Amino acid sequence: MTADAHGMTGNVRDTRDPQVSGNVLVSIGALLLGMLLAALDQTIVSTALPTIVSDLGGMEHLSWVVTAYLLASTAATPLWGKLGDQYGRKRLFQTAIVIFLIGSALCGMAQDMTQLIAFRALQGLGGGGLMVLSMAIVGDLVPPRERGRYQGLFGAVFGATSVLGPLLGGLFTEHLSWRWVFYVNLPVGAVALAVIAVVLRIPRKSKKHVIDYLGTFLIAAVATCLVLVASLGGTTWGWDSPQIIGLSLLGVLLAVGFVWAERRAAEPVLPLKLFRVRTFALSAVISFIVGFAMFGAMTYLPTFLQVVQGVSPTMSGVHMLPMVFGLLLSSTVSGQIVSRTGRWKVFPVAGTGVTTLGLLLLHRLDENSSTWVMSAYFLVFGLGLGLVMQVLVLIVQNAVSYEDLGVATSGATFFRSIGASFGVAIFGTVFANRLGDKLAEALRGTQLPPGVSVSGIESDSRALTELPAALRPAALHAYASSITDVFLYAAPVAFLGFVLAWFLKEDRLRGSVMAPDVTETLASNPVERSSYDEVCRALSLLGTREGRREVYEKITLRAGYDLLPAASWLVLRMRKFGWVEPALLAERTSVPVTVIIEGARQLEERGLAERTGLELLLTARGREVATDLASAREASLAELLGDWWGPDRPTDLTDLVRELNDELCGSDRERPGGGSVARL
Repeated sequence: MTADAHGMTGNVRDTRDPQVSGNVLVSIGALLLGMLLAALDQTIVSTALPTIVSDLGGMEHLSWVVTAYLLASTAATPLWGKLGDQYGRKRLFQTAIVIFLIGSALCGMAQDMTQLIAFRALQGLGGGGLMVLSMAIVGDLVPPRERGRYQGLFGAVFGATSVLGPLLGGLFTEHLSWRWVFYVNLPVGAVALAVIAVVLRIPRKSKKHVIDYLGTFLIAAVATCLVLVASLGGTTWGWDSPQIIGLSLLGVLLAVGFVWAERRAAEPVLPLKLFRVRTFALSAVISFIVGFAMFGAMTYLPTFLQVVQGVSPTMSGVHMLPMVFGLLLSSTVSGQIVSRTGRWKVFPVAGTGVTTLGLLLLHRLDENSSTWVMSAYFLVFGLGLGLVMQVLVLIVQNAVSYEDLGVATSGATFFRSIGASFGVAIFGTVFANRLGDKLAEALRGTQLPPGVSVSGIESDSRALTELPAALRPAALHAYASSITDVFLYAAPVAFLGFVLAWFLKEDRLRGSVMAPDVTETLASNPVERSSYDEVCRALSLLGTREGRREVYEKITLRAGYDLLPAASWLVLRMRKFGWVEPALLAERTSVPVTVIIEGARQLEERGLAERTGLELLLTARGREVATDLASAREASLAELLGDWWGPDRPTDLTDLVRELNDELCGSDRERPGGGSVARL
């Protein structure tokens, strides 16, 4: 039996380091903590912002607390990914944690807005590395078949932080200090750092890259110039000032330089040829618009709730929940519908349309709006965002060739991140401009108390409480209408996305892109994955979903046999491991014992397997059937790749399908002598 088992498994390639397998769960836990830090920091700050700007002064610079983080993490993402491939991910991941923690500590100690903005950029630099490297290390730790399961945990972290972030930000601000929004990262990060140092063992790999440093720098510089113009124009400097004109010209020159650099780069950070694909170009613009609307609103709605409605920081997080739930609900449902039907065009059209409606509804809010009205409007806005976010990444993946899959996925999410930065900046400029004018108009000709001025009320909302009772309603209305005017200005931008969505061409989806990944669709910062990694994730996720009776019915029919699904399952397990023991298998799996026994009896009756004591082994005929079933399974996986599985496909794609096919017959942890639970 031992020789037979070795003969059956001798050609199986185990890509994992044996030292790693015993510590996978602990390592994954530490990676999840790192991801939690970066994901939480995108949402936890929002409800603390009104208090932060009141404490440090400078309401007009509120947007930069968010924008600095977004820009830094967006610019750093491709570098972290490439450097991790080249020099090893463990050390870089530890470096990213240290940078993030230093940035967090400094943010907590900031004494003015300038310091806070600078330290947020440092924090974002580390946060980009936490996002990219934690996902990449999962691929190093676990075989392809299991990646979908573990990466699903990362998606759950994103969903949880979307809900918990605003609440935690409010709780810390109200009961401790806004500085604890940043200090809370320190103990969590220290635990992650210690566990990673002691437990994480990654097989040594090195993949050489020609890193596009120039392109990365130039695109970050272009984005920074645009955001500076958007946030400083009309507030700090006039639109016709030398500074704004100079920044605009510099941005144009840097953009020209970026195009020149990308044409010559061996591995461009954003290949220009992608823009010749109409679906990618349209999706990039729509992604920009979605990021613009989402983060602009998420940044300024807590200010509306706390300043205008007078709710506490904690309760402002609770009030935001309908928007978050709407986003998560419609995102999940739309992804599932696309996965089952392959039809997707209705979602970007409906999503951008509902988002536009949501912005118009938000514009109708004022200081007298009830909680139920606000909740309903927040829900509509969230539903619109969710309908379009999940689908945009999928349709980009469907529109490009295999070689461009990774960079196209990164590109789509990159534009959403830049849109988020730009949206927060534009919202901030509109808000600051409108607030100054409306406060001046509301308080014109009135006698203000000593020490209270229009500019003082503008930079610190707490000064509203020092106004006489007769003046307070007019000043409060100025705050309310200044914030809600922002949504009116954003509505035409969202409507542009609605118009563009009609021009998307609905091509039939490949099976391999019907596997939406929450980490790509709910995160604000871009992802950085290779084409191989992206296909591996999609196929492993589909393979996990297919772990049901139907898949064995399908491959049995495809191979031309009349066998029970359980019998086919047993045949493939015996091919993988050499033997099975039905009674033991029934104890260690979720498959009912009656189903296993019935399948085993059919194999014996047809001469495909024979017993040696308690063990069941394949006969010569059984080996032939097993080979046919494995080939049918491989063909089913390859079919999901559509036109990527052409005659000139790369060898890594062929190897991936074979490896996944082998693992789907039973992972090494499901060896007959092991104790893990398998599912039919």
